[in-house]
Amino acid sequence: MIGLSMTAYSGRRLDAFPQWVERVKALGFEGIEIVSEWPHFLTRENLPFFKETLETIGLNVTVHAPFSDLNIASFNEKIRGASLEILEETIRLASELEAKAVTVHPGHCSPVSRKYQAEYIEIHRRSLRALSMLSAEYGIPVGVENMPKFPILDAQTPERLALLVDGIAVGITFDIGHLNTTTRDFEGFLKLFGERIVAVHMHDNHGKSDEHLTPGEGTVPWEEVLRKLPKVPWILEVKGIEEGVKGYTFIKSALK
Repeated sequence: MIGLSMTAYSGRRLDAFPQWVERVKALGFEGIEIVSEWPHFLTRENLPFFKETLETIGLNVTVHAPFSDLNIASFNEKIRGASLEILEETIRLASELEAKAVTVHPGHCSPVSRKYQAEYIEIHRRSLRALSMLSAEYGIPVGVENMPKFPILDAQTPERLALLVDGIAVGITFDIGHLNTTTRDFEGFLKLFGERIVAVHMHDNHGKSDEHLTPGEGTVPWEEVLRKLPKVPWILEVKGIEEGVKGYTFIKSALK
């Protein structure tokens, strides 16, 4: 499945969402990714709207859980608990949508976590174990995403992500664009995580920052990477539907 993320949906309201989904399907995409972030949080109230739209038009779905104001590795138990509560709600709603996978971000660093690394890692892993149990409880794959180059973000390298999830039954979301800003070790990432990968995010950049360009417009070695990817949902995370069309065409061409 090649899908298009709601990063390509420009409306602040969901009024035009059904028409957008119809166009996405007409362009050849097999699914969409709901990005549960402001102003389009996935909620109990709008779940029927999303469900009916997707069922009527006939597209698969993945879900990107909220991330902007959450931190599952926080030393503050109220913040960590609230973050996990929000993620549980998202995973539960995604299961009702029969989503193929839910992507979550790992925790991120703070001044106290940098000082007390051992405690930080244990807190972080405790949250990841909780997410693995939620994945099993609701019967939906949950993938922890590798992060781009940015000071406070964790899991920027395959090795660091592997340290965090070691021995924990949680999946991985492989973000190709993010890895291009860090180690660029695409083959190593795929060898390390293999069948644990539950979704792939696709976008491009020039290796310096997380630009979310259309595939083919940056320095990702797409022809090298594409043929080695697992058969899981591939989601284009680009800035608009026209960029989505270009990316879809580029990927199909590179696979010929």
